[in-house]
Amino acid sequence: MLASVLLLGLFVCFLLLQLQPRRPKNFPPGPPCLPVLGTLLHLNLENPLKDFQRLRQSYGNVYSLFFGLKPAVVISGFKTIKEAIVIKAVDFAGRPQDLFPNYVTQRNGVILADYGSVWRDHRRFALMTMRNFGLGKKSMEERIHEEIQCTVDTLVKSLGATLSPQFMFHNAASNIICKVVFGTRYEYDDEMIKIIVKCFTDLTKMANGLWAMLYNSIPLIRPLPLPFNKAFKDMEMYLGLAAGLVNEHKKTRVPGEPRDFVDCYLDELDQQGEGSSFSEEKLLMHTFDLYVAGTDTTSNTLLTGFLYLMNYPHIQERCQQEIDQVLEGKDKVTFDDRHNMPYMQAVIHEVQRIANTVPLSVFHCTTKDTELMGYSIPKGTMVIQNLTSVLNEEGQWKFPHEFNPENFLNDKGEFVKPEAFMPFSAGPRMCLGEGLARMELFLIMVTLLRKFNFIWPEDAGKPDFTPVYGITSTPKPYTMKVQLRSKQ
Repeated sequence: MLASVLLLGLFVCFLLLQLQPRRPKNFPPGPPCLPVLGTLLHLNLENPLKDFQRLRQSYGNVYSLFFGLKPAVVISGFKTIKEAIVIKAVDFAGRPQDLFPNYVTQRNGVILADYGSVWRDHRRFALMTMRNFGLGKKSMEERIHEEIQCTVDTLVKSLGATLSPQFMFHNAASNIICKVVFGTRYEYDDEMIKIIVKCFTDLTKMANGLWAMLYNSIPLIRPLPLPFNKAFKDMEMYLGLAAGLVNEHKKTRVPGEPRDFVDCYLDELDQQGEGSSFSEEKLLMHTFDLYVAGTDTTSNTLLTGFLYLMNYPHIQERCQQEIDQVLEGKDKVTFDDRHNMPYMQAVIHEVQRIANTVPLSVFHCTTKDTELMGYSIPKGTMVIQNLTSVLNEEGQWKFPHEFNPENFLNDKGEFVKPEAFMPFSAGPRMCLGEGLARMELFLIMVTLLRKFNFIWPEDAGKPDFTPVYGITSTPKPYTMKVQLRSKQ
């Protein structure tokens, strides 16, 4: 009996040793690992950002973690991240294919696609279509201005009252990308847009959260009825809605005369032959990618911007003075006006820096055995960018830990953009929606600041600038008061 117990104990010990993650030779250092769990106990899975900073202080700008048995390398600091994703871009351009978001998206689309010809074809197509967006009779700016007017109408109706801006900004950003992708928009109280916004909000909050981490680390729990199943239901709901819109396009489109992104993709499908990487399944997920890239980042940045402008009224006032001066006699702002608004440009970029909307970017993966800062990184290793470490890095910014537009102004008051400004990452896998987001942020913020004063309500208490963590970070819900400006 005793011998059996000893044998069983030895077997368990042997099994645990086999499940103990081991760092390869010259692999980046990191905290001690446990069998099965890896280094999970060193992280607050609800929000690991402070832990990433703490571990950086102990192990440097390149260190390793284990999610279960899967190794990951966390990179921090401008110099390190630039070497990885810009200088050695191809080496670090892959995407891990066995994570929670890949299962949710069925490995389609472009954002999570691994590096290769399928990714290149779809990214090139998306960028070309967005850049040459002479679709229909309206330019991109006109489409944005149409949606801004709806936002203005909403604010006018709320004059003198207290307003919660969360859904307003999410709906505005959502409608702009809806018009680009599907050629349609929805009223702010429409059930369709409420469903779509809720699906995306839930998905982005879960993608880097506790249940996603557990899903990635412990495959045995995947068949269980746990909260991560909601993400699959949300995705199924979105794909059903998107499929309905694509089918409507098939019935009404005129080949060669595209009205929106879906029509462009269907035209491309008509031209592609056998062996093409384009398909209707990829189209549905591609619309999801564009929606994610063009909605959450923009709306969360707007929410951050107005939260800070209300609580830094002298900055809001200086923005308005510059806007009045540059736009005097003009009906509406254009994107080209940014060149004459250095302070407004500085404020918008400072909002993006402080918002840190995608704090861990989208996880990368090495495409071959490579080196980084003297360490050996094997092919297929997951790489996590700690963008917080760059956007707040000492030595890169005049005021790294406070909201101050002077971070983007030189001694002459001219707008300058430091190389460490990478809120949407950098290199070949930089966020698809970055160009559209820049245009939206400028046109929306300038138009609203020209017309309204935004005031922190007296009964709102002290503002809480701590964001809610997810794959995208968003400010905690807040309220605002809006007044018409005397000078229009």
